[in-house]
Amino acid sequence: MRSDRMKKGLERAPHRSLFKAMGYTDEEIRRPLIGVANSFNEIIPGHVHLRQVAEAVKAGIRMAGGTPVEFGGIGVCDGIAMNHLGMRYSLASRELIADSVELMAQAHPFDGLVLIPSCDKVTPGMLMAMLRLDIPAIAVSGGPMLTGSWRGHPVNLISVFEGVGRVKAGEISRRDLAELEDEACPTCGSCAGMFTANSMNCLTEALGLALPGNGTIPAVSAARLRLAKATGRRIVEMVAEDLRPRAIATRAAFENAMAVDMALGCSTNTVLHVPAIAREARVRLPLERFNEVSRRTPHLCNLIPAGPHSLQDLHLAGGIPAVLRSLAEIGGLHKRAMTVTGRTVWANVKEAAVRDPGIIRPVTDPYHQEGGIAILYGNLAPQGAVVKQAAVDERMLRHQGPARVFDSEDEAYKAILAGRIRKGDVVVIRYEGPKGGPGMPEMLSPTAAIVGMGLDRDVALITDGRFSGGTKGAAIGHVSPEAAEGGPVALVQEGDTIAIDIPGRKLELRVPEAELARRRKRWRPRPPRVRTGYLARYARQVGSGATGAVLPD
Repeated sequence: MRSDRMKKGLERAPHRSLFKAMGYTDEEIRRPLIGVANSFNEIIPGHVHLRQVAEAVKAGIRMAGGTPVEFGGIGVCDGIAMNHLGMRYSLASRELIADSVELMAQAHPFDGLVLIPSCDKVTPGMLMAMLRLDIPAIAVSGGPMLTGSWRGHPVNLISVFEGVGRVKAGEISRRDLAELEDEACPTCGSCAGMFTANSMNCLTEALGLALPGNGTIPAVSAARLRLAKATGRRIVEMVAEDLRPRAIATRAAFENAMAVDMALGCSTNTVLHVPAIAREARVRLPLERFNEVSRRTPHLCNLIPAGPHSLQDLHLAGGIPAVLRSLAEIGGLHKRAMTVTGRTVWANVKEAAVRDPGIIRPVTDPYHQEGGIAILYGNLAPQGAVVKQAAVDERMLRHQGPARVFDSEDEAYKAILAGRIRKGDVVVIRYEGPKGGPGMPEMLSPTAAIVGMGLDRDVALITDGRFSGGTKGAAIGHVSPEAAEGGPVALVQEGDTIAIDIPGRKLELRVPEAELARRRKRWRPRPPRVRTGYLARYARQVGSGATGAVLPD
């Protein structure tokens, strides 16, 4: 066993004595040692209950004859970090999470790992570590939050963000907003809707790196604890089988996950995280691959924020197994891809059924013929830009308008709330990419303000930053190269015409090339916003959003 390096033989008597100092018995030390990476904390609603999930995992490990060894991990709540300095640390935390799990599993060579993430950057960070280490490992998330109810309407976190704009527009009062904030997030769990956290937990299941149900069983359901126990039992079996993550996360598995991404209409952040995870699996996933999968995959589920349905609705309708089974009907599933169950994905889902075709549409009658995400190219985004096309109003799929240019999210947000943005405008927020932000902050506050003020059917927003999975409307992010690297978005001037053609996958700045060349000669890099600490080091090293915003090896 891998753990023999720290526990077996005469020379390891001192090591065993340290285990015994913590109360481990000789019998426990002899068993397979399973690291349990628990990202519990008291700042993220999706993580506040993970002690209970971890205890269930550890019970399963013990039932199967293993010894659990729990350790902690960090996490950032994107909602609480939103629209201030904290958001610049969110994406950057992904690399720290991956590194810290790697460090713990190499310094203490466990025989296997159970990863317990839940929210936005923790799930991809832990998956990156899992594939980097390539020892038997499995993930189980904390599960999604239930939706709230306010005055007879279902509500969620995004309802509150949009409520700020509605107050500014005079639609609701401050007292209404206070009442709404009390009702929007009624339970623990990853924020209700197909936002980034739930997107990544569903894709973890589709990749085959978690047991069926991982993405959709509600956080407050007893079934979540039963899943955690089953996960604990299964990792001990995987150690005996020597079933490792890279044998599961193959190109075929990633294409299955991308197809589910398109069918569900997941967060645009998946376009950052999936390539980053694939890189650790030694699978190359160029950005254009998302367009290829999107073109052939129908959009089957109209989930919050694009539509009315919740993760609980999706679960009751059959969950990810039913979506995978539906994709198989049109040849959109690599059936022989292996999963952590020790069986192929097809063996796992062939008996699955859609229990509610109003939630998971038939493949013959989808919401859209194409998947939820599109990659746009053009002289404004030579390396690509990303949009959740499933959440765009039909009349905004093609749009042309004058640029309203802002060099920070804060400037744009204030302008939107002050009523300075008019119908037809294209809001440009730049110097918010991986290097320029630094940290590629999410733009949920500006996009939610646009929606709350009733402009989402008339105004587009373009940025080299990124968007929350809760964003809807013509919001185009990840514009690459970013402004801080001298990308074309740095050359846009107030009033320039920008043309958006999402069906045609085009994003164009209607300015003559000669004029752009003159502007390019005059352009100078902006001084970095952060000069010391982790963010400064991150900004110096991080790569393009077009390749997952990863750090070099």
